[in-house]
Amino acid sequence: MNILLIYPKFPDTFWSFTFALSFIGKKAAFPPLGLITVASLLPEDWSKRLVDLNVENLTDKDLLWADMAFVGGMAVQRKSAGQIIARCRALNLKVVAGGPLFTSEPDEFKDVDHLVLGEAELALPAFLSDLQRGSLKKVYWASGFCKLCDTPVPSWDLVKMKRYASMNIQFSRGCPFNCEFCNVTTLFGHQTRMKTPQQITAELDHIYASGWRSSIFFVDDNFIGNRGYLKKHLLPALIEWRKDKKGCVFFTEASINLADDPELLEMMVTAGFDAVFIGIESPDDVCLTECHKTQNKNRDLLESVKIIHRSGLQVMGGFIVGFDNDKPSIFQSQIDFIQKSGIVTAMVGMLQAPPGTRLFDRLQRESRVVSTFSGDNVDGTTNIIPQMGIDRLLEGYQTIMRQIYSPGNYYRRVRTLLNELKAPEIRQPINFQRFLSFFRAAFRIGILGKERFQYWQLMFWTLIYRPRLIPVAITLAIYGHHYRKICELHIF
Repeated sequence: MNILLIYPKFPDTFWSFTFALSFIGKKAAFPPLGLITVASLLPEDWSKRLVDLNVENLTDKDLLWADMAFVGGMAVQRKSAGQIIARCRALNLKVVAGGPLFTSEPDEFKDVDHLVLGEAELALPAFLSDLQRGSLKKVYWASGFCKLCDTPVPSWDLVKMKRYASMNIQFSRGCPFNCEFCNVTTLFGHQTRMKTPQQITAELDHIYASGWRSSIFFVDDNFIGNRGYLKKHLLPALIEWRKDKKGCVFFTEASINLADDPELLEMMVTAGFDAVFIGIESPDDVCLTECHKTQNKNRDLLESVKIIHRSGLQVMGGFIVGFDNDKPSIFQSQIDFIQKSGIVTAMVGMLQAPPGTRLFDRLQRESRVVSTFSGDNVDGTTNIIPQMGIDRLLEGYQTIMRQIYSPGNYYRRVRTLLNELKAPEIRQPINFQRFLSFFRAAFRIGILGKERFQYWQLMFWTLIYRPRLIPVAITLAIYGHHYRKICELHIF
């Protein structure tokens, strides 16, 4: 059996890093971890190929080789996924689809031959059994959630690693919190399920043995969902693993209560983590109450961010406008918070309601869900009718983005961060492409860019006051170039 695993293309979005990747000679940010995990669950004697449309083209030759196509993706990849399915149907190639996009909206994909929904570890065996018997059904649903200790090492041999900026790995699924707008608990549950430290180090060994020495993203939706297990088992194993290793800096996603645990912060930095994405959402406690973001309430959010920065972890932040309790002042409040916090990578989006969330159900009952969920938090759209009115929300959102990604404000935030950030203990080796990125940035940003004055001002300041953070400063300048390009496409 010849299986073609196809990953749809991402549009140009905040997190695609489209306009930053060329500085380091890469095609995409991450490989499709979900698809290569599915590949590892398929029979070993099947022939498998991966085509990631973010790094290569899908040809008719690829499709004609295959006996079956497996397609997976997220909501933001909807358009590309539809095009792939149409091409497969035109060549009479059977399509099997799964992942968050198809699990959340299975009724929207009538042209898919077979839907394998929920966690593949549980849904795929029934599909494979029926395939062997010749009695396939249209839909296969996973019953419950799997034990991650049974999940095999992803099929890394299918990935052309040199085309990606970072590798990715998953330690846990599920989140103990209950944010109204988030579909993580719908897809993966409230209980934090974890792989063993031995599984994680085995996966890291596969990646390291391939020659990879750059960044690795732990894709967990909340890496610190079980802090006790992290401190007792996983982090000691990671610290031990890297004793004879070079490079391989980690980053992940976590909740703001990370700031409450100095021991955990210290262990993460020692293990090689240098950045963490945190959902801040709003500086307004009333809005946090509305969306059930209880872990962010009753705390000094600015001080929590600064604690994490001072530990050596850079905070990347998510922010939302459009809550029912948002007042007209929220737009300036968000700008002020982002600037004071030194959160350079600030993803601000208008509130959207993903299918399957309590927010979607509530707003649907109120007849306020009006379009398809795009999955893109910074495209200047929403699928709901906001309480303040769409025109006011859009105007305020555009004001935020114009302000925080103007060169002056952006570079001021970079300096605020570098003033606070503890220099990383573990660094990525300087390879040829990273070496070239300095000269590319100096030319494209420092000479051709509208922000050239702010760029050189930052470089000289960093050389004088924080010389060990020069690589961070250059990286953030390149990110800023990308963010402004995205804003120009969607917002300005």
